[in-house]
Amino acid sequence: MFTYIDPSVRSQLIDAGKLIRIDSQGRRLDPNQQPAHGELAVNLLGPIPLPVHLGDLEVTADWYASVRSTELGKVEELASELRQQGGQRLFSVLASSMAVNSVLILGDPKTWENPLIRVHSSCLTGDVFGSERCECGPQLKSALAAIKDDPQGGMVVYMAGHEGRGIGLWAKAATYLLQDSGQNTYQANRQLGLPDDCREFSDAAALIHFFVGNRPFRLLTNNPKKINDLAALGLDQVTRVKHVTGVGDWNRRYLKAKKDWGHALSEQDIE
Repeated sequence: MFTYIDPSVRSQLIDAGKLIRIDSQGRRLDPNQQPAHGELAVNLLGPIPLPVHLGDLEVTADWYASVRSTELGKVEELASELRQQGGQRLFSVLASSMAVNSVLILGDPKTWENPLIRVHSSCLTGDVFGSERCECGPQLKSALAAIKDDPQGGMVVYMAGHEGRGIGLWAKAATYLLQDSGQNTYQANRQLGLPDDCREFSDAAALIHFFVGNRPFRLLTNNPKKINDLAALGLDQVTRVKHVTGVGDWNRRYLKAKKDWGHALSEQDIE
């Protein structure tokens, strides 16, 4: 049963310390009280031991599922209606109503002094299907491998609502068709009337605040926007670590567009 379908399970998880709530600065909130209107509150469910096997990479991480309280509240209202209807067959509606982010922890956060972190935007085509139209799948695998081998350890924050730089999978499919007609990834977004990059990182910042606190950390990214957005959310002790991998014939034009847009990539990186 989902924790929002059976309230007694939710209470059980809270009592066990497996379901917690944090604010935008990573401070713990009372999970039994609704946050104030307009206040960012993030729920964390875990840790859950998760053996990860990606190709030749094998690592066991502590997995946390994460969701905003506002989204969880809407789902809980829907769950209440379904319970009254006895609508077990409709519970799939719940899963489609909520974007659940993930945190993969490697090592012990209590000992971290300058951990290695990757904030990774979800990419069904790259992460799951292994598409070579982008470098997302190799970046995810490479990040986990680098964190596994790093003496400090660290974490991957996997942002579920960031498909296609925030435009969603359906619009992303449309941009692919426009790219095949000659446009680059940003031109395709603009023709659809969409921003170049509409991702929002406040949830990721709250999670980093919670696990890292005021300590410095290293961020695996080539995107200066990500650094600037996290700094605006109070995370300014960041050292950027270049993260180039998975370059090939299918995505070289895509990566050149990223470079021209401002990503910290050189011509040598995308050759």
